[in-house]
Amino acid sequence: MANYDFDIGIIGGGAAGLTVASGTSRLGAGTLLIEKENELGGDCLHFGCVPSKTLIKTANVHHTMKNSKEFGLPHVDIPPVDFQAVTRRIQSVISVIQKHDSQERFCSLGVKVEFGTPEFVDDHSIRMNGNICSAKNWVIATGSSPGIPPIQGLNTTQFITNKEIFSLDHLPKSMIILGAGPIAVEMAQAFGRLGTKIVVIQRSGQILSKEDKDMADDVMNVLSSEGVIFHLNATTVRVRDRENEREVIIKKGNGKEISLKAEMILVAMGRRPNLEGLNLDAAGVIFDAKGARVDARLRTTQKHIYAAGDITGAYQFTHAAGYEGGIVISNAVFHLPRKTNYTFLPQCTYTDPELAGIGMNEKTAIAEGIKYRVWTEEFKDNDRALTEGVKTGKIKMLLDKNEKPLGVRILGPHAGELLNEWVGILNGKVKLSTLASAVHPYPTLGEINKRVAGTFFSSKIFSDKVKKGLKFFFHLKGRACG
Repeated sequence: MANYDFDIGIIGGGAAGLTVASGTSRLGAGTLLIEKENELGGDCLHFGCVPSKTLIKTANVHHTMKNSKEFGLPHVDIPPVDFQAVTRRIQSVISVIQKHDSQERFCSLGVKVEFGTPEFVDDHSIRMNGNICSAKNWVIATGSSPGIPPIQGLNTTQFITNKEIFSLDHLPKSMIILGAGPIAVEMAQAFGRLGTKIVVIQRSGQILSKEDKDMADDVMNVLSSEGVIFHLNATTVRVRDRENEREVIIKKGNGKEISLKAEMILVAMGRRPNLEGLNLDAAGVIFDAKGARVDARLRTTQKHIYAAGDITGAYQFTHAAGYEGGIVISNAVFHLPRKTNYTFLPQCTYTDPELAGIGMNEKTAIAEGIKYRVWTEEFKDNDRALTEGVKTGKIKMLLDKNEKPLGVRILGPHAGELLNEWVGILNGKVKLSTLASAVHPYPTLGEINKRVAGTFFSSKIFSDKVKKGLKFFFHLKGRACG
């Protein structure tokens, strides 16, 4: 039997890598964790989830202050935003969470943490900082980076991505955003609410292109009402610097070119896997532009080398990376053939209102040729939503031909939190009748979950057939009015 330096080596200190490291080490496996940056935590902590949600909260508070009259309060004159103070708050939140993801904490768990840029020399060994070390199993969890599109002039024009946007030294007066996915629309609303003039350029005919159009359009309408300008079905032809501003030339569907100018360009057009420098060929790991190729057990083409998180190019969410880390632990340490199952993987876009979902939406059901029915409830019919001034939003529940849930989409206040009830219901195979009959506190936004399930059963309980049966057996008198 070969004698390796470690039982398991992990390349990448983000969500997937940290999950594997903490689990394997506490189970008694000799664990090496390698991170190329100066600190652990990955993109989510430093350039993604944590800073973006911190910024979004600040922007939402600012928006509420500006609209105080809507809540019966006096109008408030708010001075311009000091964005350096905003970035200090963002960094303070990151620093608190960083302690949980620190080298010291993982060392206390028994993990050997090294910083550097490794490359494989064979399928069990890597070279880093002039040294070679080996592991029985390896996990590639190097994450992803912003994708930079091949737009004419972009390589010689100043632009920012999610890696720079949370540490700007001032609030830009104007910003053109290339792309209209979750990161793009979240930042469009947040910076727009803080006072930046925002223009969004989208190649397709809707924002959030993976979502149902009705839900995505509702989000766009909210942002439009707040001053965000959208150019749909638009191709970015070229960009260039013009002294203190950037120029973006776009072409609309009619072939007409339009010149747009702004202080900053934010590129938010997808992600690319971080594969550079790993020398995966030496390890015999097959990969492509989307990432490392893996099977349902997250094994690469080398069965003792796993890949998890954004590097697989599948589901680029922090919670997906954490889940996949658990799959790796089951296979690599317990040797249980556990497979991934993304059927009911939740997701959320943190605009206001939020757009959250689990399972299929109408777009995916249609693409797979699945027959379905839709049941909806509007937040305008929810008493708690009315008290909070909610004007937009609904829940959409999809059932298959056997009346089993396919998925749920929620557009509304705290949709991500409301979705958690569905996470338990769908993953736990809880009957819809259990949800419909469960008592929810009043008044809460969560009642909308119970109500959409109840509406489904109401069509059965209060049908003409049931009424006729009750009248026959119990001699009911029927309507007492009208």
